[in-house]
Amino acid sequence: MDETLDLIVETAKEAMEQAIEHLEKELLNIRAGKANPVMLSGVKVDYYGTPTPISQVANINTPDGRTLSVQPWEKNMLADIEKAILIANLGFNPMNNGESIIINIPPLTEERRMSLAKLAKSEAENAKISIRTARKEANHDLKSEAPSEDVLKNYEIDVQTLTDSFISKIDQLFSAKEKEILTV
Repeated sequence: MDETLDLIVETAKEAMEQAIEHLEKELLNIRAGKANPVMLSGVKVDYYGTPTPISQVANINTPDGRTLSVQPWEKNMLADIEKAILIANLGFNPMNNGESIIINIPPLTEERRMSLAKLAKSEAENAKISIRTARKEANHDLKSEAPSEDVLKNYEIDVQTLTDSFISKIDQLFSAKEKEILTV
């Protein structure tokens, strides 16, 4: 019987870990003013008729905190890469120097920083909702499987402890991202 209850708690823990992983990915996509190759992760280049992620046709580097350098593996791809960056509508103005594409990342305005902080907060709230949903489902499953009220209470306490630790982790991730976004 305890194995079933342990499995319910473990399943809830896995769901909570997935919520954290998803939040981390979403926070990476929120630009904080510093150049980061992840900024171009959504760009697809027309590679011989196939939309291909830019990372599969070029090296993307950050020579400094305000610049992205895109070095294509094939020189004839320069124009296609430049066009793909413009089409992606990221607000970047790529410069083709014949060897590579240089993108200067414009500094964020105060207004834009605030809206990015709100977006990060929204993503954190969504992750908290996922965690609470996992807790609710686990408690529901525990109620139907627990042999006694005492056993149920002990497992509910375990699930709540897990929930609290994951909510705390979300708050830490959000605080770090908010600080990164608001730091000029």
